[in-house]
Amino acid sequence: MTHFGILTPGAATGPLHTMLPLGQELQRRGHRVTLFGIPEAEPKTLAAGVAFSPVGAAEFPMGASAEGLSKLGQLQGLAALQYTIHLLNQLSMVMLRDAPAAIKTAGVDALLVNQGVVEGGTIAEQLQLPFVTVCSAVVLNAEPSIPPFCTPWRYSPARWARWRNQLGYAVLERIAQPMRDLLDDHRREWKLPRYSSPNQAYSPLAQISQAPAEFEFPRQELPPWFHFTGTYHTPASRIAVPFPHDQLNGKPLIYASMGTLQNRLQWVFETIAAACEGLEVQLVISLGGSAKPESLPDLPGKPLVVEYAPQLELLQKAVLMITHAGMNTTMECVQQGVPMVAIPVANDQPGVAARIAWTGAGECVPLRRLKVPRLRNVIQQVLSQDSYKQQVLRLQQATQRAGGVQRAADIVEQAVATGKPVLA
Repeated sequence: MTHFGILTPGAATGPLHTMLPLGQELQRRGHRVTLFGIPEAEPKTLAAGVAFSPVGAAEFPMGASAEGLSKLGQLQGLAALQYTIHLLNQLSMVMLRDAPAAIKTAGVDALLVNQGVVEGGTIAEQLQLPFVTVCSAVVLNAEPSIPPFCTPWRYSPARWARWRNQLGYAVLERIAQPMRDLLDDHRREWKLPRYSSPNQAYSPLAQISQAPAEFEFPRQELPPWFHFTGTYHTPASRIAVPFPHDQLNGKPLIYASMGTLQNRLQWVFETIAAACEGLEVQLVISLGGSAKPESLPDLPGKPLVVEYAPQLELLQKAVLMITHAGMNTTMECVQQGVPMVAIPVANDQPGVAARIAWTGAGECVPLRRLKVPRLRNVIQQVLSQDSYKQQVLRLQQATQRAGGVQRAADIVEQAVATGKPVLA
């Protein structure tokens, strides 16, 4: 039996919805699993039946991140990315200080590191523990032929596109400089070699993405131990959410959510409601905790508005989802075969939205061009043209073939048991 430790960024819902099902699967196989994180991650972790060990309780007591997330929810684009990196840097400082001792005391044998925890590989090296990188967001590995994860750029093999990508990576490198400085300081202190490339922070044994390979742009430089395993999402890892099912009227259901982070742009919900008004559908809006439904009582078309929604359950009924293009929500739509209209706000969402459009599983409406007529036209287009449904079903079949959480757990077990790269 192996004792696995999980490192995930803060208490963010998206990464938890990837990491916890993988932890549950390893527990079903007889292993022990403990998530090391700030106290706000504890309720969701324990609800999934996974053990929890607090880190950074002094700096991040229960409720401490609410102010930061509230500010993040009001930002968009480059400003939101910069602020996200600032928040992650604060978490990284605490993790680098506290996690090694907590992990050592717990007797952990191996680590599962979310790709968003850039310090995770350094912690594993300092403790001389094997680790596996798990990508719950869009794949972050830098590659000249692939646009940076935070851009809305579509893939192109043209030379001009490579120049564009290189410029994008240069800007991203500058924004992320404080994070690199922090890692360099700790690696120097711990007598570890300095990273010469951001990709060196990821596991040399196995790197796993929850997407199917068909969703990703044509990669040429991923390591041979990179695996696309498909999505892991399951209601078994989530806290139950009440929902007024009796208010569903039987019309084709459009489900809209802007996630749980960049979701405080109230005008976006107003635009979505106005765009759906007059269509022969029922619109359900989840505010993702950004506000109470009473704060939006007069939305056009009188949609059903809730603070939170049982997303997987609603997607089983939906004909379309209007989404912020978070990777987890996107993979849940793929899992359920639901076409999408993406309205990306920040961070990796523009990159995910670009892949939604590139695969034909939906369309993207940039935030700067979000107007009621344009959004209504795109909604009607995706609803009326069968190609979108067919393409998302193609991705659904691909993710089913990819093996899901069972294959991911197989890869993790093999990597830890052999100590050698698990080749795809």
